[in-house]
Amino acid sequence: MSAARLDAPAMRRWAHTAVGHLITHTDEINRLNVFPVADSDTGTNMLFTMRAAVAALEGRDGLDLVAVTGCLADGALRGARGNSGVILSQILRGLADVTAERQLADVGGAEFAAALRCAEALVVASMGEAVPGTIVSVLGAAADTAEQCAADPADIATVVAAAATAAVTALERTTGQLDVLAEAGVVDAGGRGLLVLLDALTATLVGTAPRRHAYEPAAGTVESALGSAAPPQFEVMYLLDGCRPEAVEGLRAALAALGDSVAITAGRGGTQSVHVHTDDAGAAVEAGLAVGTPSNIQITALSGARPGHGAGRDRAVLAVVDGDGAEALFVGEGARVLRPHDGAPISAQRLLRALVDADAAQIMVLPNGFVAAEELVAGCTAATGWGIEVVPVPTASMVQGLAALAVHDAARHGVDDGYTMARAAAGARHGSVRVATEDALTWAGHCKPGDGLAISGDEVLIVGRDVAAAGAGLIDLLLAAGGELVTVLIGAGVEEKVGERLRDHIRQQHLGAELVSYRTDHGGDALLIGVE
Repeated sequence: MSAARLDAPAMRRWAHTAVGHLITHTDEINRLNVFPVADSDTGTNMLFTMRAAVAALEGRDGLDLVAVTGCLADGALRGARGNSGVILSQILRGLADVTAERQLADVGGAEFAAALRCAEALVVASMGEAVPGTIVSVLGAAADTAEQCAADPADIATVVAAAATAAVTALERTTGQLDVLAEAGVVDAGGRGLLVLLDALTATLVGTAPRRHAYEPAAGTVESALGSAAPPQFEVMYLLDGCRPEAVEGLRAALAALGDSVAITAGRGGTQSVHVHTDDAGAAVEAGLAVGTPSNIQITALSGARPGHGAGRDRAVLAVVDGDGAEALFVGEGARVLRPHDGAPISAQRLLRALVDADAAQIMVLPNGFVAAEELVAGCTAATGWGIEVVPVPTASMVQGLAALAVHDAARHGVDDGYTMARAAAGARHGSVRVATEDALTWAGHCKPGDGLAISGDEVLIVGRDVAAAGAGLIDLLLAAGGELVTVLIGAGVEEKVGERLRDHIRQQHLGAELVSYRTDHGGDALLIGVE
């Protein structure tokens, strides 16, 4: 049997395995989280950050080890969540830096030890100091043992296993190294997360991971820690470009005067990732503005969090839409959007990437007729495997998507919200109008180029002399079963007067109904029409 190798394919497998292991241990890590702020989200933040790292590899096949580790590091830096996410990004950068510096095709025991040592230095530099009893202590102990083991020499699997064993010992010492950990009766949450990553690497190299006991706080101790002191109100994070290296320490001092848990990490391309806990979020952003250009600004409330998977993470809605106007309309209603490229259908891979980028623990998906059923199922299933709770809402058209979005309420239980949205979508009867391009015989009679074709349920129901005439006929049919609100979405190239003609038709023929129209500039159908 050949010795295990940590080459580019194995590094990819480890990254995916690490996501899976973090999903399994997220709640456990969250329950341990009392330092630096007892907001119970260390596990969640590490999971989201690792998922962002893996997402940076999606669609990029055939990369060598240097490129793979570089993508993981860059993805983690840009997608880092919380203090623990920033630290995780530096661990991945340690791997990337050593791999790139030595132009490795695979990582051996000595190189892995060097990567751990590099990561330790990067983490300390980002935090400004090494605090005993934190992940830095666990990382340093793992690096020490890895260096000793690799000096024999030993293969990569042996060195990783030795580093993990040392991490266990160091992790259990953390309880006595920080007063807040001793008071809560817990080990350091970040250190536990590091052990998860090391065990995931062992599983990648040899097929199985060591069995560990769950690290649990003593009953009531974390609740006591949560209530013992008022943490800062906000966690502020942003990326910073254009900041000169000599200005970093000045920025660190400015942020330290505003709060605590300051971390400033440098990406390989010069972009800085900035993190601070503070009561003055605006001043924290302004401090960055004074030395560079902030982007991807995230401000999260810290107070009042309690243990639990995904604590403090809002539910999101992801809508698949076509057209600039449609994007503005759905974004204005609070949804994130995914758009087809050049009319091509949405693949499961693109849907998965959009779900990860939505950065939420629970996501309601509005496919709006742009995602084939098999791709929708595959993408949502894959996202579920990444720890994202996905609720696909059956919307066959953007007009149904708008009806569902109108009743969305993130304060409701997820099942209740999904049911309510699905019911609203089902209650929106809908159809479309297309322009005939050739002479043909339809179920509604003969059509010629330029005629309007009113379609519902894939059948042509009306042939009109133009788009407006076909739209008016379709509205009459949809309103025959009742309804009060008619929504018309106007596609690319359709004249504005079409909307006015339909509005006049409603006024004259359906006094109890109201029509609203939006220029969405979608492709394909000239009009999308819904009735509620």
